[in-house]
Amino acid sequence: MAWQAKHRFARIAPRKAQLIAEMIRGDNAQHALNVLKFTPNRAAGMIAKVLTSAVANANEAEADVDRLVVRDARVEEGPRLKRHQFKDRGKVYQILKRTSHIVVVVEEA
Repeated sequence: MAWQAKHRFARIAPRKAQLIAEMIRGDNAQHALNVLKFTPNRAAGMIAKVLTSAVANANEAEADVDRLVVRDARVEEGPRLKRHQFKDRGKVYQILKRTSHIVVVVEEA
């Protein structure tokens, strides 16, 4: 059985978070939490919270927490917030503030 947790509309670019999600995919859940704890990225904190929530969902269903494995950790692109930067001579440049949907799935080994 698999349990999942999501963080939708996270205010971080998907590419930055994908690099961190690739590190923990297929790893033991407790080891993955330790790796994320000592990774100095903002995305690591966000993914750690989602992983903790997925482990709590499994614990609520009375699964063995020590045997949990991160089956899937993926980051998908969310909607973009569009902002404008005014430039000289009446020009306007568009700034895209990207968002992410972070999904972590754990299951018993």
